Amino acid sequence: MNTAINTDRLLTRGEAADFLSVKEQTLALWHSTGRYSIPVVKVGRSVRYRISDLVAWIESRVETQTR
Repeated sequence: MNTAINTDRLLTRGEAADFLSVKEQTLALWHSTGRYSIPVVKVGRSVRYRISDLVAWIESRVETQTR
């Protein structure tokens, strides 16, 4: 059984929000304000997110020490 995830698959904003456990509106706000630079792919007027970009963003947010 192959359980590999296609990390180049494009997710809708709703799917990406579910993946990150945030609200869809939160992702839209982050994108429009530039608060977090999660790469997006524009498909016409729609925004899509690559799973690999979401995973890389998560990894960049990992903290190993407390302040």
